[in-house]
Amino acid sequence: MKNDTLITTSTSLEGYKVIRQLGLVRGITVRSRSIFGNMAGGFMTIFGGRSAIYTELCERAREEALQLMIYHARELGANAIINMRYDANDVMSGLTEVLAYGTAVVVESVEN
Repeated sequence: MKNDTLITTSTSLEGYKVIRQLGLVRGITVRSRSIFGNMAGGFMTIFGGRSAIYTELCERAREEALQLMIYHARELGANAIINMRYDANDVMSGLTEVLAYGTAVVVESVEN
């Protein structure tokens, strides 16, 4: 998905003026690890170091939640999202919820 939506963790965008706030937007996904992923990840924790399997799983979950949030914002007519955050919670053992959320806004450049 092409991303031309401006996104920031700040409450403002430098060089832009918020014209309209459209409200809270979010994207949520729930991911589970496979039995093989758990076994391989378990071996990685024994030997230490970076766990590429879990890193990839987390990265995919965050990206999916982000894209769902962007889609939600675009449905409302937003061209930017401010105050964006991620949150993650275990739903149950091996099942994790990842949430991306922020405030959908319409902005215009002040540098015209």
